[in-house]
Amino acid sequence: MFILKFLGSTTGRWVRGIVGVALLVLGAWLGGYWWILAVVGAIVAAAGIFDFCLLAPLAGRPFSGKKLRASFASK
Repeated sequence: MFILKFLGSTTGRWVRGIVGVALLVLGAWLGGYWWILAVVGAIVAAAGIFDFCLLAPLAGRPFSGKKLRASFASK
């Protein structure tokens, strides 16, 4: 659960945003089939910017970052 706790934190949001933008730029710069990397980067960046965690529902946690942080605080 450490990874979910980290991804839901403020630092985790920043990391997702920065890594997502980096993947987006790299995929766009390389071109060709690397556009798939740009799409993945856009999704990861959106997750950081709009505060949601794609992995949390797989562990039975809330999708929303605010609710995810609250679920860890209540335990």
